[in-house]
Amino acid sequence: MKRIIIFASGSGTNAEQIIKHFKEKGTAKITHVFSNNSKAKALRRAHNHGIKALHFDREALYKTNDVLHIIKDATPDLIVLAGFLWIFPKKILEEFPNKVINIHPALLPNYGGKGMYGAHVHNAVIKNKEKKSGITIHYVTEHYDEGGILFQATTDVTPEDTPESLATKIHALEHQHFPVVIESLLFPKTNE
Repeated sequence: MKRIIIFASGSGTNAEQIIKHFKEKGTAKITHVFSNNSKAKALRRAHNHGIKALHFDREALYKTNDVLHIIKDATPDLIVLAGFLWIFPKKILEEFPNKVINIHPALLPNYGGKGMYGAHVHNAVIKNKEKKSGITIHYVTEHYDEGGILFQATTDVTPEDTPESLATKIHALEHQHFPVVIESLLFPKTNE
C-alpha cells in the first residue's frame, strides 16, 4: 500500500478529503499529519481518523533533523502540502525529489509567492477584477509556488463574488480534484 504524509497549517479540510478518499479506495494510507500550528484543526481531524498527528516548531523543521527523521522512518511515497504556510526545507526536498506537492488557491504563476494564501489570494483576485480563478497543484521547490505545475482547474469570478464566496468555489475545486491528482501520481495509468 502506498504511503502519504500530509503537512497542514490550518483547518485541514483538504487533509480530511484526502484521508477519506484513500480510506474509501483502500489503495494508500495517510501515515501522519504534520502541522506547524499546535491549534490547527488538521491535527484534530487526523486524530479523529486514527492518524498520527504531530506538531513541530521552526527549530525541529529547519535547524535539526527531527522532522526529517520522522518522515524518513515513515517511508512516504508522497508528501502532500495541504494548506501548509511555511517554505519547505531544502533538506527534505533533496531526500524526496519529485515527491513533494502543494495545492495553491489561484492559477499560478499569478497570485503566488510569500504571503499569498487563503483570503489574501481571493482579495487580490477580486480587487484586480479577474474573470477566472482556480487551483494549481504543483511540485514543491525551495521557493513559494514556483515548482512545476501538475494540474489546474478554473472557476468563474463574477462581479457579485466576495472573497468568501470565491473561497467557497475554490474549496469545492480543491476537494474535488486534489485527492484524484494525488491518486494519479501514486498510480500512473500506463498506455496499453
